[in-house]
Amino acid sequence: MKKVSAHASPAFTFVLTMGVVNLFGDVTYEGGASINGPFMASLGASAAAVSITAGAGEFLGYSLRLGAGYLADRTGRYWLITFAGYVINLFAVPAMALAWNWQTAAAFILAERIGRALRKPTVEAMLSYTTGELGKGWVYAVNTALDEIGATLGPLLIALVLLLKGDYRTGYALLLISAVSALLALAVARVNFPLPSRLEQGQTAPARSFARPYWLYMLAGALFAAGLMSFELISYHLSKSKIASEQWIPVLLAASTAFGVLASLALGRLYDHLGLPVVIGAVCLSAPFSPLVFLGDFQLVLVGMLLWGVGYATQDTLLKALVAEVLPEGKRNLAFGLYYAGYGVGWLAGSIVTGLLYDRSMTALIAFSIAMQLLAVPVFALARRTQAPPPTL
Repeated sequence: MKKVSAHASPAFTFVLTMGVVNLFGDVTYEGGASINGPFMASLGASAAAVSITAGAGEFLGYSLRLGAGYLADRTGRYWLITFAGYVINLFAVPAMALAWNWQTAAAFILAERIGRALRKPTVEAMLSYTTGELGKGWVYAVNTALDEIGATLGPLLIALVLLLKGDYRTGYALLLISAVSALLALAVARVNFPLPSRLEQGQTAPARSFARPYWLYMLAGALFAAGLMSFELISYHLSKSKIASEQWIPVLLAASTAFGVLASLALGRLYDHLGLPVVIGAVCLSAPFSPLVFLGDFQLVLVGMLLWGVGYATQDTLLKALVAEVLPEGKRNLAFGLYYAGYGVGWLAGSIVTGLLYDRSMTALIAFSIAMQLLAVPVFALARRTQAPPPTL
């Protein structure tokens, strides 16, 4: 592949612009996510209710991407679908300030995930056109890094609000500012890059159909998702066990996402040079986060959250790069949407199991989390063995 000056190219500018959109987006919904668990608990929700709400939200947020991706491929209205998704995704978060019982809060959490489902396949598909020039790992690493910077700043903003004696509702309301900023950045991207397909160099969708490697990557992703539990359950545990005060819980999330920024950039670069071993190493590194988080003191919880951040970097950078290697031409949006639907099934199943195990057996919860993540490793390896080599350009 020929060398390019990435920083001067339109492709990199598009990746950077969409990264800024996601930065403000993550300030919004990760800021909200950092207090969703304790906020629902303050409204009377149980551990099972918190975990199942989070799991159902993630399931909807992943499974509905199938329909969104299919619709985008059929209509070609990817920008319209993207804008609709961001509007729902972003404004459901400040609306949490209006929730006066945990059921209403749960409904807003589900709405936020549904909006994310609408816009996620189209964004990933549009970014895929730049991978021929910039590299699959690097494209998704840069986008994820900016995403994670926002995911770091959002919880820190909420922590500052709580430190200054504000309440959860004040924190949610302030996130309206970042929500509007994300939409403005998205409008800039739409004006400057109305047809992202023009950024394609070479063949970036090499598969002819949904072949066996694609389905195996989906299965591996679902297994990994089942073990990588939501922060809502983690924050619920930290709040109920008094391991961390309400001000420190968002800071722990910020620390994990900040570490995830570095992990995403490093893993993305390494993936473009080394391939699948980087994915396997990252999965094995994130797997032991649960005993540190659920059995440790504050210091061990911090270490566990850093490993959890590696898990999210793996999800947001490496799994996308794997899928990008087996995209069928003409079905990019559907391919990402279908993959995320399978991932969402794994996430929902894992959230239900861990939510029910939390009040019954912490040992079983931890064993389940570790086992599911490690079970993904041989499936990833099998998928790579059955994958056809990339075409020679």
